[in-house]
Amino acid sequence: MIQKKHELSVRRQCELLHVPRSAVYTEPKQPDPKMVELRENLMKRIDEIHTERPALGQRKILKRLRKEGYTIGRKLVRRLMQEMGIHTVYPKENLSKRNFKEAIVPYLLRNVSVQFPNQVWSIDITYIRMEHGHMYLAAVIDWFSRKIVGWDLSDTLDTSSVIQAVRNAVEVYGTPGILNSDQGSQFTSTEYKALLKELRIRQSMDGKSRWADNIMIERWFRSLKTEEIYINEYHNPRELRNAIQDYIHSYNTFRPHQALDYATPDEVYYASFTASPDADLDSAPAACY
Repeated sequence: MIQKKHELSVRRQCELLHVPRSAVYTEPKQPDPKMVELRENLMKRIDEIHTERPALGQRKILKRLRKEGYTIGRKLVRRLMQEMGIHTVYPKENLSKRNFKEAIVPYLLRNVSVQFPNQVWSIDITYIRMEHGHMYLAAVIDWFSRKIVGWDLSDTLDTSSVIQAVRNAVEVYGTPGILNSDQGSQFTSTEYKALLKELRIRQSMDGKSRWADNIMIERWFRSLKTEEIYINEYHNPRELRNAIQDYIHSYNTFRPHQALDYATPDEVYYASFTASPDADLDSAPAACY
């Protein structure tokens, strides 16, 4: 807004806008290309290590990185893991002592038997590398069929991506009974909670010392990365988005799933909505509750 060739002096313009005059003359420092490249390489490697061994903490990841020749400190590893949304997978005794305790909702799935599609969904978000830079993928999985029902790709780790993933899923497959997540900031946000309330979806969050509550979507992220992401290079977000879309289509439609007795997620999902002529319609499962 401040113009050096304006009829008002720069000093007067700064006074009117309540900004320091030094800000007008300060040139923003350009990031060091070598440091940018180092950060991206570290994030890629941290993601690979975490996917391979999710129970490793900051110290052990740092030791592995140092053995590979990186001369870095623990603070940098911790900061990058926080930026990527990566957390060590193990029971945490003090999980309930977080400063946003009032935003946490109960875990609704303890001792619940999932018997039909759209009864329970899970959502999570993960770091996805590219040749230059990275993106974040939010995905929604149906517990009963292991089908990926919604997803969204974003360049930021924020709430808008998870909201869009939920909207994409609901638009195609309807509303689930329960949507489970971890206790990340995206899922404790006012916007996310308002969306679930608007759609009349019951919100569930992983409980204290229950690191495996959302493991189903975590396992799918691991499959995506080991089978698709790590063996390819993506030059831009469009290439990455197309690759993820193709993988999800193949996963849902063609890839046999061991947990489903080697049926595909689509076969299991849609079979539950197809009643035979002799079926007892009164005992057929509903889409959700």
